[in-house]
Amino acid sequence: MTYSIVARDPTTGELGVAVQSRWFNVGATVAWAETGVGAVATQAFGEPSYGPLGLARMRQGETAPDALEALLAADGGRELRQVGMVDASGRSAAHTGARCVPASGQVTADGLSVQANMMERPTVWHAMAEAYAATDGELADRLMAALFAAEAEGGDVRGRQAAAILVVPPTGASWATRYDLRVEDDRSPLDELARVLRVARAYEAFGTALDLAMAGDLERAVTAVEDAHGLAPDDDQITLFSAVLLGGVGRLDEARRRFEAARRAEPRSAEHLHRFIAAGMLPGQVIPLVDLLTATPDATA
Repeated sequence: MTYSIVARDPTTGELGVAVQSRWFNVGATVAWAETGVGAVATQAFGEPSYGPLGLARMRQGETAPDALEALLAADGGRELRQVGMVDASGRSAAHTGARCVPASGQVTADGLSVQANMMERPTVWHAMAEAYAATDGELADRLMAALFAAEAEGGDVRGRQAAAILVVPPTGASWATRYDLRVEDDRSPLDELARVLRVARAYEAFGTALDLAMAGDLERAVTAVEDAHGLAPDDDQITLFSAVLLGGVGRLDEARRRFEAARRAEPRSAEHLHRFIAAGMLPGQVIPLVDLLTATPDATA
Protein backbone atom coordinates (compact mmCIF):
# COMPACT_ATOMS: atom_id res chain seq x y z
CA MET A 1 0.00 0.00 0.00
CA THR A 2 3.06 2.16 -0.48
CA TYR A 3 5.80 3.14 -2.90
CA SER A 4 9.39 3.76 -1.86
CA ILE A 5 12.93 4.10 -3.12
CA VAL A 6 16.18 3.15 -1.40
CA ALA A 7 19.44 4.40 -2.89
CA ARG A 8 23.14 5.11 -2.48
CA ASP A 9 24.68 8.11 -4.22
CA PRO A 10 27.83 6.78 -5.93
CA THR A 11 29.46 10.23 -5.89
CA THR A 12 28.93 11.26 -2.28
CA GLY A 13 28.26 7.91 -0.61
CA GLU A 14 25.08 9.26 0.98
CA LEU A 15 22.36 6.68 1.63
CA GLY A 16 18.67 7.46 1.56
CA VAL A 17 15.07 6.32 1.59
CA ALA A 18 11.97 8.15 0.36
CA VAL A 19 8.39 6.95 0.65
CA GLN A 20 4.75 7.96 0.11
CA SER A 21 1.60 6.13 1.16
CA ARG A 22 -2.07 6.44 1.97
CA TRP A 23 -1.17 5.58 5.55
CA PHE A 24 -0.63 7.88 8.49
CA ASN A 25 3.00 8.66 9.44
CA VAL A 26 4.40 6.10 7.01
CA GLY A 27 7.99 7.26 7.49
CA ALA A 28 8.05 6.05 11.08
CA THR A 29 7.94 2.40 10.05
CA VAL A 30 9.14 2.21 6.43
CA ALA A 31 12.37 4.22 6.24
CA TRP A 32 15.62 3.12 7.91
CA ALA A 33 19.23 4.13 7.20
CA GLU A 34 22.57 4.27 8.99
CA THR A 35 25.72 6.13 8.08
CA GLY A 36 28.26 3.88 6.39
CA VAL A 37 26.01 0.82 6.72
CA GLY A 38 22.97 0.80 4.48
CA ALA A 39 19.33 1.73 3.98
CA VAL A 40 16.09 -0.25 4.18
CA ALA A 41 12.45 0.23 3.21
CA THR A 42 9.97 -2.24 4.74
CA GLN A 43 6.33 -2.00 3.66
CA ALA A 44 3.14 -3.74 2.40
CA PHE A 45 1.96 -5.68 5.47
CA GLY A 46 5.28 -4.47 6.74
CA GLU A 47 7.41 -5.89 9.49
CA PRO A 48 9.27 -2.89 10.99
CA SER A 49 12.01 -5.13 12.43
CA TYR A 50 13.40 -5.60 8.92
CA GLY A 51 14.78 -2.07 9.33
CA PRO A 52 16.92 -2.40 12.46
CA LEU A 53 17.67 -6.09 11.88
CA GLY A 54 18.68 -5.51 8.29
CA LEU A 55 20.97 -2.66 9.31
CA ALA A 56 22.46 -4.80 12.09
CA ARG A 57 23.34 -7.54 9.60
CA MET A 58 24.86 -5.08 7.15
CA ARG A 59 26.78 -3.43 9.99
CA GLN A 60 28.30 -6.85 10.73
CA GLY A 61 29.50 -7.14 7.13
CA GLU A 62 26.66 -8.94 5.33
CA THR A 63 25.69 -7.66 1.89
CA ALA A 64 22.21 -6.32 1.33
CA PRO A 65 21.16 -9.48 -0.61
CA ASP A 66 22.47 -11.77 2.13
CA ALA A 67 20.86 -9.73 4.91
CA LEU A 68 17.50 -9.73 3.16
CA GLU A 69 17.66 -13.44 2.41
CA ALA A 70 18.35 -14.25 6.06
CA LEU A 71 15.47 -12.12 7.32
CA LEU A 72 13.03 -13.60 4.83
CA ALA A 73 14.06 -17.13 5.73
CA ALA A 74 13.11 -16.50 9.36
CA ASP A 75 9.78 -14.79 8.59
CA GLY A 76 6.63 -16.88 8.29
CA GLY A 77 4.81 -13.83 6.92
CA ARG A 78 7.31 -13.15 4.14
CA GLU A 79 4.69 -13.44 1.37
CA LEU A 80 2.97 -10.37 2.84
CA ARG A 81 6.17 -8.31 2.93
CA GLN A 82 7.79 -5.93 0.51
CA VAL A 83 11.34 -4.87 1.28
CA GLY A 84 14.17 -3.00 -0.44
CA MET A 85 17.76 -2.78 0.81
CA VAL A 86 20.97 -1.12 -0.32
CA ASP A 87 24.29 -1.49 1.52
CA ALA A 88 27.12 1.02 1.80
CA SER A 89 28.88 -0.52 -1.19
CA GLY A 90 25.80 -0.08 -3.37
CA ARG A 91 24.70 -3.71 -3.51
CA SER A 92 20.91 -3.89 -3.64
CA ALA A 93 18.17 -6.41 -2.97
CA ALA A 94 14.37 -6.43 -2.98
CA HIS A 95 11.49 -8.77 -2.21
CA THR A 96 7.83 -8.58 -3.14
CA GLY A 97 5.77 -11.29 -1.48
CA ALA A 98 3.23 -13.25 -3.50
CA ARG A 99 0.39 -11.92 -1.32
CA CYS A 100 1.23 -8.21 -1.71
CA VAL A 101 -1.79 -6.29 -3.02
CA PRO A 102 -1.59 -5.60 -6.78
CA ALA A 103 -0.35 -3.82 -8.68
CA SER A 104 2.92 -4.60 -6.94
CA GLY A 105 6.50 -5.05 -8.03
CA GLN A 106 10.09 -3.98 -7.75
CA VAL A 107 13.16 -3.02 -9.73
CA THR A 108 16.78 -3.06 -8.58
CA ALA A 109 20.02 -1.73 -9.99
CA ASP A 110 23.45 -0.88 -8.66
CA GLY A 111 22.88 1.32 -5.63
CA LEU A 112 19.10 1.31 -6.10
CA SER A 113 15.95 -0.54 -5.06
CA VAL A 114 12.44 0.64 -5.92
CA GLN A 115 9.33 -1.14 -4.67
CA ALA A 116 5.60 -0.46 -4.75
CA ASN A 117 2.35 -2.22 -3.93
CA MET A 118 -1.36 -1.45 -4.29
CA MET A 119 -0.52 0.87 -7.16
CA GLU A 120 -2.99 2.13 -9.72
CA ARG A 121 -0.75 0.89 -12.54
CA PRO A 122 2.11 -1.63 -12.86
CA THR A 123 4.24 1.12 -14.40
CA VAL A 124 4.87 2.96 -11.12
CA TRP A 125 8.10 1.34 -9.96
CA HIS A 126 9.74 1.49 -13.39
CA ALA A 127 8.81 5.17 -13.72
CA MET A 128 10.38 5.83 -10.34
CA ALA A 129 13.66 4.16 -11.32
CA GLU A 130 13.75 6.03 -14.61
CA ALA A 131 13.13 9.39 -12.94
CA TYR A 132 15.84 8.72 -10.37
CA ALA A 133 18.35 7.87 -13.11
CA ALA A 134 17.40 10.87 -15.25
CA THR A 135 17.55 13.51 -12.49
CA ASP A 136 20.66 15.55 -11.75
CA GLY A 137 21.52 16.98 -8.36
CA GLU A 138 21.87 15.70 -4.84
CA LEU A 139 20.51 12.38 -3.63
CA ALA A 140 17.53 14.08 -1.99
CA ASP A 141 16.56 15.70 -5.29
CA ARG A 142 16.73 12.37 -7.11
CA LEU A 143 14.67 10.63 -4.44
CA MET A 144 12.01 13.33 -4.64
CA ALA A 145 11.93 13.05 -8.43
CA ALA A 146 11.19 9.35 -8.08
CA LEU A 147 8.28 10.03 -5.73
CA PHE A 148 6.74 12.59 -8.05
CA ALA A 149 7.15 10.17 -10.96
CA ALA A 150 5.16 7.59 -9.02
CA GLU A 151 2.31 10.04 -8.58
CA ALA A 152 2.40 10.86 -12.30
CA GLU A 153 1.71 7.17 -12.94
CA GLY A 154 -1.27 7.10 -10.58
CA GLY A 155 0.51 6.24 -7.33
CA ASP A 156 -1.27 4.47 -4.48
CA VAL A 157 -4.78 3.47 -5.64
CA ARG A 158 -6.15 4.61 -2.25
CA GLY A 159 -4.80 8.15 -2.61
CA ARG A 160 -2.21 10.16 -0.64
CA GLN A 161 -1.62 10.87 3.03
CA ALA A 162 1.97 10.72 4.29
CA ALA A 163 5.51 10.92 2.96
CA ALA A 164 9.05 10.93 4.30
CA ILE A 165 12.66 11.29 3.23
CA LEU A 166 15.68 10.07 5.19
CA VAL A 167 19.24 10.79 4.01
CA VAL A 168 22.38 9.94 5.99
CA PRO A 169 25.97 11.06 5.32
CA PRO A 170 28.65 8.62 4.12
CA THR A 171 30.66 8.87 7.33
CA GLY A 172 30.13 9.98 10.89
CA ALA A 173 28.31 8.83 13.98
CA SER A 174 25.85 5.99 13.58
CA TRP A 175 22.96 8.29 14.51
CA ALA A 176 23.95 11.08 12.11
CA THR A 177 21.39 12.24 9.55
CA ARG A 178 21.39 14.93 6.92
CA TYR A 179 17.63 14.95 6.38
CA ASP A 180 15.02 13.12 8.44
CA LEU A 181 11.77 14.72 7.33
CA ARG A 182 8.21 13.46 7.61
CA VAL A 183 4.76 14.61 6.57
CA GLU A 184 2.41 12.60 8.74
CA ASP A 185 -1.01 13.64 7.44
CA ASP A 186 -1.61 15.83 4.40
CA ARG A 187 -3.74 15.55 1.28
CA SER A 188 -0.73 16.61 -0.82
CA PRO A 189 2.15 15.08 1.12
CA LEU A 190 4.75 15.27 -1.66
CA ASP A 191 4.24 19.01 -2.13
CA GLU A 192 4.58 19.50 1.60
CA LEU A 193 7.64 17.25 1.77
CA ALA A 194 9.28 19.25 -1.02
CA ARG A 195 8.57 22.46 0.90
CA VAL A 196 9.97 21.07 4.14
CA LEU A 197 13.08 19.89 2.27
CA ARG A 198 13.62 23.46 1.04
CA VAL A 199 13.35 24.70 4.64
CA ALA A 200 15.81 22.02 5.77
CA ARG A 201 18.27 23.24 3.16
CA ALA A 202 17.69 26.81 4.28
CA TYR A 203 18.61 25.83 7.83
CA GLU A 204 21.75 24.05 6.61
CA ALA A 205 22.83 27.34 5.03
CA PHE A 206 21.70 29.27 8.10
CA GLY A 207 23.82 27.09 10.38
CA THR A 208 26.80 27.65 8.11
CA ALA A 209 26.20 31.40 8.27
CA LEU A 210 26.16 31.42 12.07
CA ASP A 211 29.37 29.37 12.23
CA LEU A 212 31.11 31.73 9.83
CA ALA A 213 29.88 34.78 11.72
CA MET A 214 31.17 33.46 15.03
CA ALA A 215 34.51 32.82 13.34
CA GLY A 216 34.59 36.47 12.26
CA ASP A 217 34.05 35.89 8.53
CA LEU A 218 31.05 38.15 7.99
CA GLU A 219 31.36 38.39 4.21
CA ARG A 220 31.01 34.64 3.74
CA ALA A 221 28.40 34.54 6.49
CA VAL A 222 26.28 36.99 4.51
CA THR A 223 26.57 34.85 1.39
CA ALA A 224 25.37 31.82 3.34
CA VAL A 225 22.51 33.62 5.10
CA GLU A 226 21.33 35.10 1.80
CA ASP A 227 21.20 31.55 0.41
CA ALA A 228 19.13 30.58 3.44
CA HIS A 229 16.80 33.54 3.06
CA GLY A 230 16.30 32.79 -0.62
CA LEU A 231 15.19 29.23 0.21
CA ALA A 232 12.91 30.26 3.10
CA PRO A 233 12.00 33.95 2.69
CA ASP A 234 9.06 33.68 5.10
CA ASP A 235 11.09 32.25 7.97
CA ASP A 236 11.32 35.13 10.45
CA GLN A 237 14.28 33.65 12.35
CA ILE A 238 16.42 33.46 9.22
CA THR A 239 15.16 36.93 8.23
CA LEU A 240 16.16 38.27 11.66
CA PHE A 241 19.72 37.02 11.52
CA SER A 242 20.09 38.04 7.89
CA ALA A 243 19.35 41.58 9.10
CA VAL A 244 22.14 41.42 11.67
CA LEU A 245 24.69 40.04 9.22
CA LEU A 246 23.73 42.43 6.43
CA GLY A 247 24.16 45.30 8.85
CA GLY A 248 27.49 43.89 9.91
CA VAL A 249 28.86 44.37 6.40
CA GLY A 250 27.42 47.88 6.05
CA ARG A 251 24.18 47.13 4.19
CA LEU A 252 22.13 49.09 6.74
CA ASP A 253 19.03 49.89 4.70
CA GLU A 254 18.54 46.22 3.82
CA ALA A 255 19.25 45.27 7.42
CA ARG A 256 16.54 47.60 8.73
CA ARG A 257 13.97 46.29 6.25
CA ARG A 258 14.76 42.69 7.15
CA PHE A 259 14.63 43.40 10.88
CA GLU A 260 11.23 45.08 10.63
CA ALA A 261 9.90 42.18 8.56
CA ALA A 262 11.09 39.77 11.25
CA ARG A 263 9.60 41.90 14.03
CA ARG A 264 6.23 42.07 12.27
CA ALA A 265 6.18 38.27 12.12
CA GLU A 266 7.49 37.83 15.66
CA PRO A 267 7.27 40.88 17.98
CA ARG A 268 9.86 39.37 20.36
CA SER A 269 12.63 39.55 17.73
CA ALA A 270 14.54 42.28 19.58
CA GLU A 271 14.49 40.23 22.80
CA HIS A 272 15.66 37.21 20.77
CA LEU A 273 18.79 39.09 19.70
CA HIS A 274 19.52 40.57 23.12
CA ARG A 275 19.39 37.12 24.71
CA PHE A 276 21.83 35.84 22.11
CA ILE A 277 24.17 38.69 23.03
CA ALA A 278 23.82 37.88 26.73
CA ALA A 279 24.80 34.27 26.02
CA GLY A 280 27.82 35.32 23.95
CA MET A 281 26.34 33.83 20.80
CA LEU A 282 26.89 36.79 18.46
CA PRO A 283 30.24 38.10 17.21
CA GLY A 284 31.34 41.26 18.98
CA GLN A 285 31.45 43.38 15.82
CA VAL A 286 27.68 43.16 15.30
CA ILE A 287 26.59 43.90 18.87
CA PRO A 288 26.44 47.72 18.40
CA LEU A 289 24.38 47.11 15.26
CA VAL A 290 21.81 45.09 17.24
CA ASP A 291 21.20 48.08 19.49
CA LEU A 292 20.74 50.25 16.41
CA LEU A 293 18.29 47.87 14.78
CA THR A 294 16.22 47.11 17.83
CA ALA A 295 15.80 50.81 18.61
CA THR A 296 14.40 51.50 15.14
CA PRO A 297 10.63 52.06 15.06
CA ASP A 298 8.55 49.72 12.89
CA ALA A 299 8.77 50.54 9.19
CA THR A 300 5.54 51.41 7.43
CA ALA A 301 6.49 49.76 4.11
